[in-house]
Amino acid sequence: MADLSFRALKPGDAPDLAPLIAENAQALKRGAPRRPDEVFSERLLEDKSIEIIGAFQGETLVGFAAFFDIPDLISGLRIGQLDDIYVVQNHRHTGIGRTLVEEISRIGKERDWLHVRWLVPNKNKVDNSLFENLAEPDDKDSFIVPIDRLALA
Repeated sequence: MADLSFRALKPGDAPDLAPLIAENAQALKRGAPRRPDEVFSERLLEDKSIEIIGAFQGETLVGFAAFFDIPDLISGLRIGQLDDIYVVQNHRHTGIGRTLVEEISRIGKERDWLHVRWLVPNKNKVDNSLFENLAEPDDKDSFIVPIDRLALA
């Protein structure tokens, strides 16, 4: 990890980010691999509501973490919400994921966040070791409300 660096990704990083987003989606959803979508990646990197930090080994993007800076209605403070983290297969278990989380925690300290909320996939879908070692379970469950279900009601 000698030449590992981290920085906020910009729209110009879209061609490098697109394959990682596709790999992450395939790892979580299984099935046929997605084709990298540079247009989507560029739109994502231009979106002011989300921030994405990239992990670079030299000039190569080897991981990313996507997060939001949001208000917490209970405390009146702000929190970070870590929505997704991905490290390419041949760079896993080298500390990159941990360092991405540490980078977000550093940002949170600078912004005076109460904490970082981390949304993680259900057990048995991915390697749980990173979040089980760095985080603790919250007292909340996460649910998804299908938009179509509401439209039909």
